[in-house]
Amino acid sequence: MPDSRDSTGFQPIENYGVIGNMRSIALISVDGSIDFFCFPNFDSPTVFAAILDPQRGGFLRISPEIEDLHTRQLYLPDTNILLTRFLSEAGVAEITDFMPIVESKDKKPYGHHILRMLRVIKGRITFQMRCAPRFDYARSGHAVHNEQGSICFAPESQDCPSMALHATFPLQIEGSDATATFTLGAGECATLAFGQVDEEEKTGAAVLDPANVDEHFKETSRFWRSWISRSNYTGRWREMVNRSALMLKLLCSAEHGSLVAAPTFGLPEQVGGERNWDYRYTWLRDSSFSLYAFMRLGFVEEARAFTGWIRDRLHEDAEHGPLQVMYHPDGRQELDEIILDSLSGYKNSRPVRIGNGAYQQLQLDIYGELMDAVYLAAKYGDGVSYDGWHNLQRILDWLAKNWNRPDEGIWEVRGGRREFLHSRLMCWVAFDRAIRLADKRSLAAPVEKWREIRDTIYEDIFTNFWSEDLKSFVQYKGSKTLDASVLLMPLMRFISPVDRRWLSTLGAIEKNLTEDSLVYRYNNISDPVDGLSGSEGSFTACSFWFIECLARSHQLEKARLLFDKMLGYANHLGLYSEQLGSSGEHLGNFPQAFTHLALISAATYLDRALSDGAHHPWR
Repeated sequence: MPDSRDSTGFQPIENYGVIGNMRSIALISVDGSIDFFCFPNFDSPTVFAAILDPQRGGFLRISPEIEDLHTRQLYLPDTNILLTRFLSEAGVAEITDFMPIVESKDKKPYGHHILRMLRVIKGRITFQMRCAPRFDYARSGHAVHNEQGSICFAPESQDCPSMALHATFPLQIEGSDATATFTLGAGECATLAFGQVDEEEKTGAAVLDPANVDEHFKETSRFWRSWISRSNYTGRWREMVNRSALMLKLLCSAEHGSLVAAPTFGLPEQVGGERNWDYRYTWLRDSSFSLYAFMRLGFVEEARAFTGWIRDRLHEDAEHGPLQVMYHPDGRQELDEIILDSLSGYKNSRPVRIGNGAYQQLQLDIYGELMDAVYLAAKYGDGVSYDGWHNLQRILDWLAKNWNRPDEGIWEVRGGRREFLHSRLMCWVAFDRAIRLADKRSLAAPVEKWREIRDTIYEDIFTNFWSEDLKSFVQYKGSKTLDASVLLMPLMRFISPVDRRWLSTLGAIEKNLTEDSLVYRYNNISDPVDGLSGSEGSFTACSFWFIECLARSHQLEKARLLFDKMLGYANHLGLYSEQLGSSGEHLGNFPQAFTHLALISAATYLDRALSDGAHHPWR
């Protein structure tokens, strides 16, 4: 086996690839082990969670028994089909992993499976296979039995569906696991399927039928290649931009139209620390920014699906305002935070949390991100309906009375509410975009009232959030600290990217929060605003915001150098987690939508600016 795992069995976060079907996602390590999988949905309990606890979390592993083994992992071009290759002098083999996307649901068999196709290219290799599910976050036991050669797992927890393992090689039961030892020669193949129990075909004969497997592979490959071919980006960093787009698409719910922030929970922002959150939910902020990224690439179907999902949320008043910070992908509102004792945490980083208590916070910036998304969707896609426009006006009526309240802000601090600059900025965006939308679409609205509020917020920001001492905009009213979220000011068209106040702020961010291309959100040591102990890594999305700000302020060569450096921090597949540690290791939940959408935004603007002699920073 490769020696990338540490002595306790943990793989580095960056040593994973992902596959999915826009319903759930599995993480697969470079040594061919499925170490994370929630089933049947993004936010369902885990079946495999070895990334959080190699001993108790559960996994599905196929291991070749050969010496001096090396591995390589890659995506088949323009798809989310993952190939893990095992290389040694004794032989070469590869596993092709994917979750079928069958667009016609009347085709049989239609299920919810992970398919693993194993093929030996050179030599004769013996493999060990172990399927060790640990249902309900490793809190539930399960019964296991052999059903005509397939292994069925029946969880004790009522919240977890029964699952089955099918294979073209003989399976045995060992304790609560399924195991196998088998040998393949050059040119020989084996197939394994793990997923939902089909009552009509428990034996898996249809699932493993070679013609069906081949059709699933071809149809899934066609789906991803057809989808990414609709991108209008043809610039310098096409491969990385396409990979980011494919990653964002994996995080979209095909059923609901929402988008999850990341497929994982509990991966730490500091190894051994307490900053371990559950990101398997739909944040209005992340989804709105993702919508912008999709539209920049020419994908409009995702915008329609998300605006449809948002339309249903406009009728559901939350405790702290008309909208909630985050939701389950299906729109459910309760996300109560629970600490798990069943999992040790990634490299013993505890507590391991599921749910997210931040759903009850007041974060006023979400209204700006929502209105920006609505404005862009109306500009590049379908217009706003009469009822939808009145629902938006109801939200703006509430915001008109509440925009100056202290809140927990974009970073979801747990150290008390403050009047954060970013929240104030996005309240300005909410009214600005509503005014633009009303004017451009000739929609009836109290535009003069909105314009008065917008201009009041504008003056408030320049009066109360500018520090003459620091020559910079500050994190919150009355503070002397900086916050990288200020980088969104020119990107939101609030301030000119060449305004002297902005250039001074950009310089302060570079001096105080930046190490080369890595940008930190804020300095929690000098001002522990978030109420949590310890520190964290650099925030990768902020690095891409910083690069785009440089480009917009005409510092194109510097922006390009830092952008190329940031590409070097991607993992071997072009994926990013939320943060980067001091030695470049990935930290936080993985892969993260926020990071990939920021990459797309920076790449598209920088590429256009480098190619356009008549540079337009406001475009």
